[in-house]
Amino acid sequence: MNDIIETLLKDLNPAQKQAVESTEGPLLILAGAGSGKTRVITYRIAYLLSLGIDPSRILAVTFTNKAAEEMSKRVKRLVEETPALQIRSSDGLWIGTFHSTCVKILRRQIERLGYRNDFMIYDNQDQMHVVKECLKKLNMSDKEFRPQFILGHISGAKNQLLDSKAYQQSIGSFFEQKVSEVYTLYQKLLKSNNALDFDDLILNTVVLFSQHPEVLKLYQDRFQYIMIDEYQDTNHAQYRLINLLAAVHQNICVVGDPDQAIYRWRGADFKNLLNFEDDYSNCTEVVLDENYRSTQNILNASNHLIRFNRQRKEKNLWTQQAPGALISYFNGSNEHEEVDFVINSIERLKRQGEFSYQDMVVFYRTHAQSRVFEDGLRRSGIPYQIVGGLSFYQRKEIKDMVAYLRLIEGFGDSVSFKRVVNVPPRGIGEATIEKLEKWRSEMGVSLLEAALRSREVESLSSKTRQTLESFAQLINKFKELKETLSPPALMTQWVEEIHYFEEAQKSDPLTAEGRIDNIKEFVSFAQEYVLDFESPTLGGFLEGISLVSNMDQWADEGEKLTLMTLHSAKGLEFSIAFIVGLEEGIFPHASSGFDEDELEEERRLLYVGMTRAKNRLSLSSVNSRMIYGRRAASNPSRFLSELPSELIERVSLYAHDFMAHEASSVGIPSKKEFEYIAGKKVLHAVFGIGEVLETEGEGDDVKVRVAFDKNSSSKWLMAKYARLTPL
Repeated sequence: MNDIIETLLKDLNPAQKQAVESTEGPLLILAGAGSGKTRVITYRIAYLLSLGIDPSRILAVTFTNKAAEEMSKRVKRLVEETPALQIRSSDGLWIGTFHSTCVKILRRQIERLGYRNDFMIYDNQDQMHVVKECLKKLNMSDKEFRPQFILGHISGAKNQLLDSKAYQQSIGSFFEQKVSEVYTLYQKLLKSNNALDFDDLILNTVVLFSQHPEVLKLYQDRFQYIMIDEYQDTNHAQYRLINLLAAVHQNICVVGDPDQAIYRWRGADFKNLLNFEDDYSNCTEVVLDENYRSTQNILNASNHLIRFNRQRKEKNLWTQQAPGALISYFNGSNEHEEVDFVINSIERLKRQGEFSYQDMVVFYRTHAQSRVFEDGLRRSGIPYQIVGGLSFYQRKEIKDMVAYLRLIEGFGDSVSFKRVVNVPPRGIGEATIEKLEKWRSEMGVSLLEAALRSREVESLSSKTRQTLESFAQLINKFKELKETLSPPALMTQWVEEIHYFEEAQKSDPLTAEGRIDNIKEFVSFAQEYVLDFESPTLGGFLEGISLVSNMDQWADEGEKLTLMTLHSAKGLEFSIAFIVGLEEGIFPHASSGFDEDELEEERRLLYVGMTRAKNRLSLSSVNSRMIYGRRAASNPSRFLSELPSELIERVSLYAHDFMAHEASSVGIPSKKEFEYIAGKKVLHAVFGIGEVLETEGEGDDVKVRVAFDKNSSSKWLMAKYARLTPL
């Protein structure tokens, strides 16, 4: 037995070893970023097996299927590769997510709640269908009561362990009363179909345990040892479930880090971890503070930042690695300089041969920030991937706006019409489109023309005719406006006309912020187009968009730079990390306002991003940024002032350091060096490769006429704003 234990523990540091060996009683493992928490959990499971514990008496819960699969594989491999452990088996271990664990329990016990054991699990699309059916039965308009919004409230209630009856007793507004009506009918329809949604899996398991003590006792006795990963991300229902299961043996081990709690917006309550010692007074606490990922300079800066938060448990990450490079900080005049700085740095690092594109990441606060980086990376030929989201031009709200603009420009295509005739919802469904399509075909007109003449379509109801006619008239109104308004002004007025921002908030408040930010960024892009061209038109803008959109999949193979929001960063690591947009209103986000809890979450988000970097970390901000089509002054993020100045090295765009690049060697020359000579090949972020035909003007007023390869006509560009790259 001692040989088995010694074999297992020889690769662990003292704190990890203590965490593995502390098997009896409640255990809180404060696992700092990069401290090897997954290794500790897997070794702890193997250690329990080495003590002769039956695998079926061990429950380990994670948040994702990927994490659960990885944990299972690691335990199995550890057992197989440790000769002294080969007499043991890991078969029978309960390793899974909260949901998969509850499914296993409910498949055996749910008949007590009036369901059959072969119940179905409804996904989001199934849920949407049921909610829409409920709204129809209750004579409630899905325009006034958005299905996704209703579902969000029902999900929130279930995560607080409020069934439809309990929710009804807690309501305090007219809207909540309506949600309650839908919730009640929604549950009836689910049960009549012998179906559960994902939130029901946990809620019904807790209900089962509460109403049937004998079932609870069965699983309390069974799970002698319980381990929960990422405990700071648990919600109330998950918290209650685990505490019920652990009540008898109390051999509960929770692993987490309150400094990495970044999911409050989706119901997580990191106070479950902060208050663990209140729940279990005989708790043992082990701090994993030795970091195996980052340099000491990165850790020192991260430690310093997070100490500004009050709601946390003190720890100080350290490493046996060398101090490493200082953290670079770049402050640009605008977002394009910021992009140039990042690209210059990436190309220098790549050319030096020490790092590849896949070793690097660009982190930003919101998806909307990706657009300007995507354009810059295309211009430079750097392959990239968007993680946790679509490419900017493939996002629904952007494609919707482009479809609207195509109709306004006069393309009249049926694809654009069908895409947006019911965006925002106007009560126009597939049946209406089919009738209109049939009439259009018979009359030989476009769908937009058919909508304008919908009074002639006898198969449609009078209400539908009026709706279609109003839609077509609105498009025609903006066709006239486009003759006098610039593309960004036209887009701004369109957004106001259809109340897009208000509709976004109504339909799904959780995603509204991101969609609104994307639309504002798109308007800013239109403003850049206006600055780039002497005679900007809506048609020219749409032409450029189509070229960019077609390039979205241009680099499907090979290594790629990663772009992602910081909320997608948990659990990842990169040799080089760039965190961009560190300005007030962006990071911390404007939505955090003066709410101290929200500001602390924003600070944790930056902390998570900083601790993803293994070797080098770069932070950046700008003095002005295009926001909703207008250039506005920016102030550096307050978080920058919370970093120790002795660890920060300010760098310039073309500084000679690891994070920068000489202007002459990355294909982005200084303005003084680049002369627009006729016949010179150039690259534009939107229009691609072209050839300079002629120039006129002097200084900041220089204009360049360029013929682009994919376009038969030439374009006059303002050299100051066009950001042409010589080839």
